Amino acid sequence: MAIGKLFIGRKVRDLRQASGITQSQFAERIGISTSYLNQIENNQRPVSAAVLLALADKFRLDIAELSVGENDRLLSALSEALTDPLFATYSPSLQELKLVTQNAPGLAHALIACHQAYRRNSERLASFDATLGRAGGPAEMTPYEEVRDFFHFVDNYIHELDAFAERLAMDLGIGRGDNQAVLTEHLARRFAVRVARGAAGDDAIRRYDPQARVLTVNPYAAASTRDFQLALQIAQLQAASEIDAVAQAAGFRSEEALEICRMGLENYVAGALLLPYGTFLQAAQDLRHDLELLAARFGASIEQVCHRLSTLQRPGLKGVPIFFARIDRAGNITKRHSAAKFQFARFGAACPLWNAHEAFERPGRILRQLAETPDGVRYLCLATHTSKGSGGFRAARPEYALALGCEISYAPAFVYADDLDMENSGAFAPIGISCRICERADCASRAVPPFKRRLHVDHNVRRIVPYGLGV
Repeated sequence: MAIGKLFIGRKVRDLRQASGITQSQFAERIGISTSYLNQIENNQRPVSAAVLLALADKFRLDIAELSVGENDRLLSALSEALTDPLFATYSPSLQELKLVTQNAPGLAHALIACHQAYRRNSERLASFDATLGRAGGPAEMTPYEEVRDFFHFVDNYIHELDAFAERLAMDLGIGRGDNQAVLTEHLARRFAVRVARGAAGDDAIRRYDPQARVLTVNPYAAASTRDFQLALQIAQLQAASEIDAVAQAAGFRSEEALEICRMGLENYVAGALLLPYGTFLQAAQDLRHDLELLAARFGASIEQVCHRLSTLQRPGLKGVPIFFARIDRAGNITKRHSAAKFQFARFGAACPLWNAHEAFERPGRILRQLAETPDGVRYLCLATHTSKGSGGFRAARPEYALALGCEISYAPAFVYADDLDMENSGAFAPIGISCRICERADCASRAVPPFKRRLHVDHNVRRIVPYGLGV
């Protein structure tokens, strides 16, 4: 695979400013001219291998941190926003978009936020909702959406919390015995919290009484769920200050978003405690990402394993960059993250040709798919079915599809790729992100036309899709 030129102007500029020296002093220390450094910082020229080595030697630049994941996510979100007919008179080139996301990411985020508000207002107007007259102002991003974007743009990895959980897991001996007993004993010894069985008829998975210091856990929940709830309670009690610092630094616009983020960060610590970073990463490599074996080794659910794999983005010790999503039967993506080039649509449904949709029809199996997106990038896609809930015949059991995958160059790290014909271009299914931004003109599964493409209607010919696409 060809490796593109490396433009890291912001990174170099931040490194120089953190050192408190001028451009000429910085350039002299790494052995280049001031004009060359100025061009690098403004992303007018890429860095050479010699400059990279000098930066690593003189300023301890961690080359492993130079992931394009953040730029890929931001570039995808900005590109999707600009496909809206609102911008019909403006079609930026890929180079223009890269310049914005690399040099002015704050401006890109602001434009995306404005476009999201515009779309929400448009949807309200289109539906003639009776509440429109009481709206009192422009539609804003919901607190839930704001928090989801926070996790998305920090690469789904929070170093201070992950490292905290890993140290605690080592101290407690997580994974060396009965995790439930270890967590229960720690709650009792450190916090005087007693763990009890939930009352009959109580459908809460977990309930904590801070006055009585009693934590009740649903006895009918899966063992992996019960362990997670114990770990979550420890996160609330032992990592409160660390969690609050991260949430406050995010700068959310409402108290509601702040509280939702705290909840997400508590879940993050719980997952990192039960699946400690170094141990889990090594196991994933040893077992070649066999989801079922990983779940069995750590006493976790398949979803917990998939979610944890999506967080392995520690600088200097990264796992395989994967994408992960949880999708309900209506096609709503309730969890999403991608450290790969593959990005999820922010509006509209996912591509119907993606194997994630088949998981509901074939529960109990891990489905495999070789896929190629319109930009020519190829992926190994995995999908499986999962259901939530417990408590008997009449209990609600929400069902989801879990989707996981990586770029094809990383596929040999997965046991699922062993007998797939990855050298055969015909084996790759042509999938997209969503119909509204997919440029494939010959897709029989297209649901809606792509934006910014003229439609061509031939009244003498009828195909599955009743129109053709013009330029």
